[in-house]
Amino acid sequence: MDIKHYMKALGQNARAASRQMVRADTSTKNRALLTIAAAIRRDKDALLAANRADVDAARAAGMDDAMLDRLALSEKSIATMAEGLEQIASLADPIGEITDLKYRPSGIQVGRMRVPLGVIGIIYEARPNVTVDAAGLCLKSGNAAILRGGSEAIRCNQALAALVQEGLHAAGLPAAAVQVVETTDRAAVGELITMKDYVDVIVPRGGKGLIERISNEARIPVIKHLDGNCHVYVDDEADEAKALRIVENSKTQRLGTCNTTESLLVARAVAATMLPRLADMLISKGVEIRGCAETQKLVPQTKVATEEDYHTEFLAAIVSCKVVSGLDEAIEHINKYSSQHTEAIVTENYTKARRFLREVDSSSVMVNASTRFADGFEYGLGAEIGISTDKIHARGPVGLEGLTSQKYIVLGDGQVRA
Repeated sequence: MDIKHYMKALGQNARAASRQMVRADTSTKNRALLTIAAAIRRDKDALLAANRADVDAARAAGMDDAMLDRLALSEKSIATMAEGLEQIASLADPIGEITDLKYRPSGIQVGRMRVPLGVIGIIYEARPNVTVDAAGLCLKSGNAAILRGGSEAIRCNQALAALVQEGLHAAGLPAAAVQVVETTDRAAVGELITMKDYVDVIVPRGGKGLIERISNEARIPVIKHLDGNCHVYVDDEADEAKALRIVENSKTQRLGTCNTTESLLVARAVAATMLPRLADMLISKGVEIRGCAETQKLVPQTKVATEEDYHTEFLAAIVSCKVVSGLDEAIEHINKYSSQHTEAIVTENYTKARRFLREVDSSSVMVNASTRFADGFEYGLGAEIGISTDKIHARGPVGLEGLTSQKYIVLGDGQVRA
């Protein structure tokens, strides 16, 4: 296959499809989404079989447990994919929305209209659910999409792509509105991230290495986060039962996700009573603790934490831990070591909670809730195309609105500028 020619053809087709998607009305887009959702439920067994083949091949190739966890589908996760599409269909269509329309002294009206970004290239590893999430969000937001999944999920991605095409056809939308790159050749990625004539935005989802490469080499704007070094701070006014429940869920529900907590901070005033209980719970779940000198005194099983440990997204049964003097040191530590993804405080003090929300510089900041909630589906976005830790355009889970832009519109009645 001539990769350069193949990718250029995908880009040209996507650009043409994006012009048609701008004209698609809400009911047409929703019909496509609901048809895809129904097809996913209908073909559940075939999707599970394709995914099992992918998982078996990846395990034989030596894929690590965190990546295998991301790759594997279950009946529940397939149902969640379909439910996500149905939720997207139920959301208000942002395209064409006009806001801030105001009269100017000249008599003209000036406002802003929400419009699609155009063509979005999504590059991702392991997770086949991204194929569906990305297709659904791009469809509803009036964009065309070029999806390049990882080679490890090729069978399941192709099966899902066929269902997406079924939905597009049923709604009378262009087939090129969602195209899945058929080759596993890595050269396709290099072409996709430099096709500035055909692609408007790149969204990478995967490991830090992939995202760093895309960020460094892309000639197109990138919506991204590099890693998820998330924190939970247990304040000296925390409810112990809440703290145990939140830390357990944040760290142990799933180890291989970007919203899993990787670092635990505990206020010194309650460390002697609360930290051993938190540690016992984590150790009983198989989690290795790497901590500061105070943590080691209170929890003998603790290994020494290095400076690098506090910077690390482990994606494994490991957590870094530090005893801090209080809220000020917790905020300082988080802002120094965090990847600006998601942080949580456990406290019953409203004033401290408000300070934490205001001063912690991350894309999601939570009070008395698990960091695992940092997710487009949980935030009511239907799904997410990724999580952004950038500060321009989109931040946090990127849903429908994050895949749009705004343009100024002017309404006049023959006015001319004096």
